[in-house]
Amino acid sequence: MTDVIRSFPPIVGADPRILILGSMPGEASLRAGEYYAHPRNLFWRIVGEAVGFDADAPYAERVATLAAAGVALWDVAAACVRPGSLDTSIVRDSVVANDIPGLLRAHPRIGRICFNGAAADALFCRYVDPVLSADTDLLRIERIRLPSTSPANASIPLDRKRAAWRGAVIVERQAVAEDAPQSPNFAVPIGS
Repeated sequence: MTDVIRSFPPIVGADPRILILGSMPGEASLRAGEYYAHPRNLFWRIVGEAVGFDADAPYAERVATLAAAGVALWDVAAACVRPGSLDTSIVRDSVVANDIPGLLRAHPRIGRICFNGAAADALFCRYVDPVLSADTDLLRIERIRLPSTSPANASIPLDRKRAAWRGAVIVERQAVAEDAPQSPNFAVPIGS
């Protein structure tokens, strides 16, 4: 039997407006202790272009810039059994969801959830939606399923992925910039 794997704490700044949810970190990410660490995963490249940071910058710098832009990052699954890295290998009955409703309640200005691919969306619908349905305030949050940045999702051209992600993240970033407090400590990340 494959061992249970566990996700990371969320990356959350002082005033997030958007939450990006993946499914569960892949093997390369788990080994590195960093979100989207596989060298062929396009997450940092695409989001870096949209938010305005260098995808090759040190991880801590990318995380701080993401948080400063009002973007939080987490996974739907806190733990699961998954041999390998493919989302299709997640043993569905093994999934324990992260407390996404708790994160949303703690950060009520989050107005959009972006799913990094179909698997994150499906896991959210199965494990988080039943909890959210009891809280009508959380049901107002816009949801967008974006094309996965995973190297396993090579069927969608990079330009289409870029356009979809830019449309979802840039609009939110502009709203954050307009409402951002004028404080140098605006985006201190509280996760890793």
